[in-house]
Amino acid sequence: MNRFIKYFFLGFALMWQMTNAANIYVSTSGKDMNDGSAAAPKATLSAALRQAREMRRLNAPGIETGINIILKGGTYEQYEPLYVRPEDSGTPQSPTTICAAAGEKVIVSGGVKINNWKKSGKLLVADVPDFNGRPLDFRQLWVNGKKAVRARDVADFEKMYRIIRNDKVNQVLWVPAKAVKAIQKAPYAEMVLHQMWAVSFLRIKSIRIQGDSAAVTFHNPESKLQFERPWPQPMIGAGVNSPFYLTNAMELLDQPGEWYHDIRTHKLYYYPKPGEQINEAIVPAIETLVQVEGTTDRPVENIIFKNISFNYSTWMRPSEKGHVPLQAGMYLTEGYKLRPQIDRVDNHKLDNQGWLGRGAAAVTVSGARNINFEGCNFEHLGYSGLDYVEGTNGGKVENCIFTDIAGNGLVAGSFSPASLETHLPYNPGDLREVCTGLEIRNNLFTDVTNEDWGCVAIAAGYVSTFKILNNEINEVSYTGISLGWGWNRNLVCMKNNLVARNNIYRYAAHAYDVAGIYTLGAQPGTLVTENYVHDIYHPSYVHDPNQWYYLYTDEGSSYITVKNNFTEGDKFLKNANGPGNTWENNGPMVNDSIKRNAGRNLNIK
Repeated sequence: MNRFIKYFFLGFALMWQMTNAANIYVSTSGKDMNDGSAAAPKATLSAALRQAREMRRLNAPGIETGINIILKGGTYEQYEPLYVRPEDSGTPQSPTTICAAAGEKVIVSGGVKINNWKKSGKLLVADVPDFNGRPLDFRQLWVNGKKAVRARDVADFEKMYRIIRNDKVNQVLWVPAKAVKAIQKAPYAEMVLHQMWAVSFLRIKSIRIQGDSAAVTFHNPESKLQFERPWPQPMIGAGVNSPFYLTNAMELLDQPGEWYHDIRTHKLYYYPKPGEQINEAIVPAIETLVQVEGTTDRPVENIIFKNISFNYSTWMRPSEKGHVPLQAGMYLTEGYKLRPQIDRVDNHKLDNQGWLGRGAAAVTVSGARNINFEGCNFEHLGYSGLDYVEGTNGGKVENCIFTDIAGNGLVAGSFSPASLETHLPYNPGDLREVCTGLEIRNNLFTDVTNEDWGCVAIAAGYVSTFKILNNEINEVSYTGISLGWGWNRNLVCMKNNLVARNNIYRYAAHAYDVAGIYTLGAQPGTLVTENYVHDIYHPSYVHDPNQWYYLYTDEGSSYITVKNNFTEGDKFLKNANGPGNTWENNGPMVNDSIKRNAGRNLNIK
């Protein structure tokens, strides 16, 4: 009887705690054993999410219109992703909202602060602490809120050295000896090689000086991938040899604002700018901050993230395996030229095969319905910002800011499953695998793609009924919006997408074969309209200075309407397109109202 009374009162206390408790509070000074009230907040998002889960499981009173997890101002440090599971789902009438307290700044961070800097000649030096029981490695450093430069051989990319010869048989790149002489003994130096519309990150294995040239080899798997893959290739020709820069060597640490991490000694070196004091230095420790993951049969549903900043994620693949992308940052796991070429019905012959992987993202969503991000910031991130990976339906991304991101800003949809050769049509038997119905509206993308120059602001692959509306996109290394995938004309799962009223400018800062808006594949019912594309960059080192466009329908693009887009000229490309495309009234003659209405309009609901 005593045991019965004990559990009765424990259950009663839990129910009393939940009654009318649709708000769960979290504070950096809270404790997870607290009840989640405003006076006794939780300490972590995971504890608050678990409490919300239990409230739904017990159908607690007061949750009929939703549960709000309210974070008080501060930085919430993650040692692993916040996992949002199907059991955390809300309903359309009762969503779960994870939001900042009114007027307060909330940061969900994967960063580690570096303290106790000491002066050593011109440099500042600090010990890098272990993270979660392991030595910490990273590829970014932010000093006083600004991204510092990983030590490299050129401050001005216009002064990059160029390769001399590409020896595919022996897997050797020949370069000027003076370019690599200083780093012959550097243990973990990297080459970032520019090639057409992408860059490869290659870990240097050896350097052999021979006269005024040097033979450079690389570690695997990137060496095999780099020399076997046919597209994109390094350029060799009069005045167009591919440029490169070198990074991650102590010998290259010679400019204010640069840094180098010696992973063997766990020392971090920083060359301060004149008069600069380090008030805060942060390095990233994890690749993903939030992971929303369900299945097609049991999705995560009706979760809203509101007014949250997602900061400080890393990107470790280049340090571990190199990075050899095909396009839009999707990296090759295998790729080679075909001899003889493959005949394809209703398509031109195929001269290569490739299989792809997908880079990390700070926030990922898969197997989900109606997952929204409203007024959020994605900033200081190691690769992609937000990724709707697969199997998502609905959802909105609106009034968000994507800035200081190494790779893609926002990614959505499949870019060919890992086991599917990327030129084959993707049309799954279970269409729930396809990302459908996402609305991307009124967001700012600026200073994204600042490390992987072949990435884009918005990368949408095999998607359906997407709306990309009233976004502002600028300071991008390559394309603004990329829509579609596959390089073929086959009717697949893509259809009825809308790209409208976006303002895209100051794009193509580093790579060409480019456009403000770019499409691939058959997409019946897709409309590209009333966009404003202007002010493209003109770097001197691109592979072909004329290979830039405002609008570009690439291989297999079919059944797409492109009309009433305002561009500064009529520089468009229709490359190996399929049937059914309509081009109408695009260029500088379009009504000026198109310019005025393009871009962010925060009054739109």
